[in-house]
Amino acid sequence: MIAWLVDLGVVEYGEAWRLQKSLIERRTSEEIPDTLLLLEHPHVVTLGRRGRREDVFDPSLPVFEVERGGQATYHGPGQLVGYPILKVKDRLDVRKLVTDIEEVLIRASGAFGTPAERNQAQRGVWVHGRKLGSIGMAVHNLVTYHGFAHNVNTDLSYFERIRPCGNEGRVMTSMEMELGHAVDMAAFKERVAGDFEEVFHLDFERVPLEKIEVVTPAAR
Repeated sequence: MIAWLVDLGVVEYGEAWRLQKSLIERRTSEEIPDTLLLLEHPHVVTLGRRGRREDVFDPSLPVFEVERGGQATYHGPGQLVGYPILKVKDRLDVRKLVTDIEEVLIRASGAFGTPAERNQAQRGVWVHGRKLGSIGMAVHNLVTYHGFAHNVNTDLSYFERIRPCGNEGRVMTSMEMELGHAVDMAAFKERVAGDFEEVFHLDFERVPLEKIEVVTPAAR
């Protein structure tokens, strides 16, 4: 199945959030195929449906309260964020979707020497008892949005400024921390895209930002 892959580079959280909402409407009406957005954010904290303002200890960090599941998480440079805009047949499909995203990140991490795995007690991607990647999804009109945040070369000190997913900040890790050296983000992004294609049985068409911007409501 043909799908779109869009590399957004570094994008402010609010802009990416608005873009997702636009794409949800277009996917609902079959204007576009399933789409995966890959990007990084400047420093920001998002609070899922179970998140609380008290989970953010640093008042200087921008905070967005969003529709995804989960609690507080941090996004920032060196972290690969993915937002899958996928049409599902039933809201219960989101459980399988999360499992499949875990599989993508486990495969990609393993290819770079990081032995990631699942944790039966908490969703996401883990390595040596520390959390490497977080997943929080939402569904509107049977189309998914929000997604995953995987720590590649992330500055982990920022997790000490929040209570990530109800845990202490020191539970978080990154591929750089586990490997002892920085990871080529572009190469890792390519690996994630390839594993996403395999796990989700998609055939990506790489689409430039301009192609999806030109038909968004703000650009009309």
